[in-house]
Amino acid sequence: MNRLDGKVAIVTGAGRGIGRAIAETFAREGAVTIATGRAAEDASFGDIDYRTLDVAKEADWKRVVAEVVDQYGHIDVLVNNAGIIAYETLHELTVEDWNTVVATNQTGTWLGMREVIPHMIAQGGGSIINISSIWGSVAVAGAHAYHATKGAVRNMSKSAAITYAKENVRVNSVHPGFIVTPLTDAQAPEINEFVVSQTPMGRAGQPSEIANGILFLASDEASFVTGSELVIDGGYLAQ
Repeated sequence: MNRLDGKVAIVTGAGRGIGRAIAETFAREGAVTIATGRAAEDASFGDIDYRTLDVAKEADWKRVVAEVVDQYGHIDVLVNNAGIIAYETLHELTVEDWNTVVATNQTGTWLGMREVIPHMIAQGGGSIINISSIWGSVAVAGAHAYHATKGAVRNMSKSAAITYAKENVRVNSVHPGFIVTPLTDAQAPEINEFVVSQTPMGRAGQPSEIANGILFLASDEASFVTGSELVIDGGYLAQ
């Protein structure tokens, strides 16, 4: 079943992990999928259109959105997935590292919405899915910059949903729990073991499990869903 037939979708941070799973799922479901990432060497997507995009750079967003509209005529779905994390404690994190996390996770999400929303309004609607995290709702020691930005994404999504509801631009956030990705593989094993041990289902999630939830929000099946938080975390936040 092609649940995204006729739709044009942009996915950020699509070089690996959750972003790549989203892009591949969208393409299988019939969307013209534009996968984006900072590195040109991530462009191993076969038939999926790949563009370099640093989400923290306004000029990159303007270029990519203009190129997509020029080539395909419209943008129906935006998934703001790109994100980074820093584990230094609050009193140890540098201003430079703080600004880098904020620029990618928070400003990048804002820039993406700002650039696509005028096109979505003009065409009569669209769906924006912003990837927050369970850490946008609860916290662990350290990672304060990540918590701050993912909390911002959560509430910014709700504000955008209310602001553009009458234009039929739907905005929702997705809150993954611990997912097996290159990002989590690079973390200290004790961090991963702790989060999995606190997950009621007793295992890590897979990128495809996040992508399937995002597919629903991107599709017309979710036509009455906006301002929501889709939690996909093995029960973590239910505790």
